[in-house]
Amino acid sequence: MTQTATPLADDFAVSDDATVRARWTALVEKTLKGQSFDEALTVLTPDGLTIQPLYTAADGVSVARDLRTRDADRPWDLRMRIAHPDSERAARDSLVDLQNGAASVLLAVDPTGAQGVAIGSADDLARALDGVLIDLAPVALDAGYLGPKAADWLGAVAKGAPNAPLAFHMDPLTTFGQTGTSPGPIESHVFNAATVGARLSTTYARASLFLATGRAAHEAGGSNVEELALMTASALAYAKALVRSGLTMEEAFRRIVLGVSLDGEYFTGVAKVRAARALWARLAEACGVSEPAVIEARSSARMLTTKDAWTNLLRLTSAGFAGAVGGADVVVLGTFTDAIGLPTAFARRQARNTQLVLMEESHLGRVADPAGGSWYLDSLTDQIARGAWALFQSIEAAGGVIKALEIGQIATAVGLARDTQAAAFADKSRKILGVTVFPNAEDKPAEVETVDSSAFAVEGPDPRLPGPDSHCPPLTPIRFAAAFEGA
Repeated sequence: MTQTATPLADDFAVSDDATVRARWTALVEKTLKGQSFDEALTVLTPDGLTIQPLYTAADGVSVARDLRTRDADRPWDLRMRIAHPDSERAARDSLVDLQNGAASVLLAVDPTGAQGVAIGSADDLARALDGVLIDLAPVALDAGYLGPKAADWLGAVAKGAPNAPLAFHMDPLTTFGQTGTSPGPIESHVFNAATVGARLSTTYARASLFLATGRAAHEAGGSNVEELALMTASALAYAKALVRSGLTMEEAFRRIVLGVSLDGEYFTGVAKVRAARALWARLAEACGVSEPAVIEARSSARMLTTKDAWTNLLRLTSAGFAGAVGGADVVVLGTFTDAIGLPTAFARRQARNTQLVLMEESHLGRVADPAGGSWYLDSLTDQIARGAWALFQSIEAAGGVIKALEIGQIATAVGLARDTQAAAFADKSRKILGVTVFPNAEDKPAEVETVDSSAFAVEGPDPRLPGPDSHCPPLTPIRFAAAFEGA
């Protein structure tokens, strides 16, 4: 049977990009009631970046591509956060998560039980991980200034299994930025963490030591540029500390994980993850190494609402989509009730299943860098990366990330971005589903677990180090919806 090819393009006139754009613009302006095309449809982001309504080949830029071959069945690590104050309950939550689709757990450590599992010793940590096969399932920590202590506890629980995929995630700079103070000099906390990390690295060949993230800037209302600049500056500070503790620069970079926060704006989320990888490549090149980035993407807390909390499922899905399409190695989605209280088993299942659907039914990991070649996303990625690199250079010119935090350089930039975004939500040029638009008149509070965290509190070690405390203007976490939920 003879098949005849149908020339689909024959009915379309051949024109250069400028001609096509001019014709399209003229047609659109007829509907804009006197406004110009650029005035009506061009969007300015909180970063000061421009998003055009139409992109053509003339807008194409060269962006570093992530073309790794990913596991088709498990293209990224589905990680679940564990934060119930009861260590025995935390162990049960971990096992349920791991048996039902999660690949790893992120253990929040807080001896008081207020912000995580009440853990104050290696024995407490062992109870919180009872039944977890640590040599198979990656365990990550979130322990603030207790990071070095918790790392030693996890090392003891792992019992020297050299291939245990541990993520110690020490990150004193984020805690310093959020709280505005450190018990002893913050420089000492960074160096102490590096010393402990260097020692543990000799036993645990696959373990990551530091998490470098700009989460403190993001959760305080900062822009994508400020978040990634803080992430990059923190990565450099941690790499220098590890080298000072005896590691080579290449080994130091290999032991650092980048942290990126994702909210419900999935296009900018995709671009931000890709920009983080580009920034890492530029930083590594400047330091004379070629280690690839490892990125852990976490869903944003500032985007969550308490009113009509079910709408948070949409935001979390968008965040997960952005992490997957952007190429994150690890994705951590919170639960839709995190802004209200501790999640129920149902809420945790929703958090797991959101990722499982994206992974196993939507097959988002089967294409390497699916955003590559999109003039819009390549342009946005490039703009975010360039803006973050320029701010990173400004941070380094001020004396590094610690000095920039102490003199308020980062807090000032974050405050301006926060106020700009808050004003956009207030005048409804940016909308919050279920709160500022389409509120649910029959909204009923979502079910959460209510516990007395103080009942599980344990005595933990004092994180204080010798010397005077360090101080900086705090990057206090916010929720943008909170300003409207009291009405």
